[in-house]
Amino acid sequence: MKRFYLVVFLIGNVLFLNAQTIQPFKAGDRVVFTGNSITDGGHYHSYIWLYYLTHFPNRRIQLFNAGIGGDVSKQMYERLDSDVFAKKPTVVTLTFGMNDTGYQNLKGAKADSVYTAKVTESLKSFALITDKLKQHPEARKIMIASSPYDETSKIKATPLLKKNAAMQKIAAEQQAAALQNKWDFVDFGTPMTAINQRGQQTDSVFTLQGSDRIHPTNDGQMVMAYLFLKSQGLGGSSVANVSINAKNKKIVLAKNCLITQPNISTSNVKFTYLANSLPYPMDTIPSGFGRPDKAQSEALKIIPFTEEFNKEMLQISGLQDKKYNLKIDGKAIGSFSGGEFAQGINLALIKTTPQYQQALAVMHLNEERWMIERRLREYYWIHYSILKPKGLLFNDGDATVDSLQKYGKKDFFVAVTIPTYQKARFKAVRDAWQKEMDLLTNEMYTVNQPVPHRFEITLVD
Repeated sequence: MKRFYLVVFLIGNVLFLNAQTIQPFKAGDRVVFTGNSITDGGHYHSYIWLYYLTHFPNRRIQLFNAGIGGDVSKQMYERLDSDVFAKKPTVVTLTFGMNDTGYQNLKGAKADSVYTAKVTESLKSFALITDKLKQHPEARKIMIASSPYDETSKIKATPLLKKNAAMQKIAAEQQAAALQNKWDFVDFGTPMTAINQRGQQTDSVFTLQGSDRIHPTNDGQMVMAYLFLKSQGLGGSSVANVSINAKNKKIVLAKNCLITQPNISTSNVKFTYLANSLPYPMDTIPSGFGRPDKAQSEALKIIPFTEEFNKEMLQISGLQDKKYNLKIDGKAIGSFSGGEFAQGINLALIKTTPQYQQALAVMHLNEERWMIERRLREYYWIHYSILKPKGLLFNDGDATVDSLQKYGKKDFFVAVTIPTYQKARFKAVRDAWQKEMDLLTNEMYTVNQPVPHRFEITLVD
């Protein structure tokens, strides 16, 4: 993808004018992300957690996926008690609107009337949700305006015109409710639409929403995580920042880290480095909705995440104008000129450093946890979307399995979910999966603890 997408964010803060600054998560928070398939099958909440895991390794929190594919506000209201507040949250997020506005391909006045009716119906249930949320003062609320429906990309899928405008009406009501009740509000729709439209000026098929115009691919999910973290005021927080004057043999700056045992000269610089954070690792494996060629790391071509959230700077002035080798814990990391060291090297971009490798382990543990949680969400999708309307909510008997297998012959999504359901219908299996997630979470908060590293910068003979 072309580098010009970075210009999207060179237009200043226009994309974020309608976003409020919200409180970062604090130690002990239990955050439940409530939504539809964009939350259910998406990664944005997992990417947000990964940032907290790496940047605040001692601030233990827990994030929960409470998305159900296909949900509208009425269905979310009906499962608030059993699927959201049952998790004992201290923070609840809510995003909806994609399914609420429907998928009809209409034009003109007919489209206007249908969308108006659907938005009105959705907002009736949102009023009930609002009342229910007020009954839980123990939980902070965050309204999230949905990621957009992309009407303008020239991809093959025929666009549903005026759908995104209808979704924006729902987002406006979310924002109004947040203002009235002193809740938080984050807007995914407006900035993501702006990114899409700017990208399409030079690449007509550019989209963050994938081949169905609905579900953000993993790069889009990372954009959502970026927007959320930015709204929390976390931009500009360095992983660490070290500045050394080799000529004067002084440590000038040690931000968010501890430097000990320094041995400094213009030909050799050695020190022990203990950062308070880890670099943020980016998954380069394509996966997610829609296009299989999209990875989380593709988002770096679109958003200034590195500049704002992932800088682990090593700057050394006063070195000779020659090449120097950098070793960390005896491992060769690279060769850099004295001028490059004087300008500063962002270690967070070097994937071979011990600290980046440590962060990768945290990322993969978090991904394993996400995959297990997805299995549980498939089980709950079957119950809330398929079985509940038939009066079979949490009825996991053999007759239910037989009924689902018959239903799956005419419903592709049920058919592909049945293998997971057949395991998850047994409480012992669900309990084992939960124990595995708990174990992985404990391991994440063990593996993410920064450790000291010995740096050696030596003049190349």
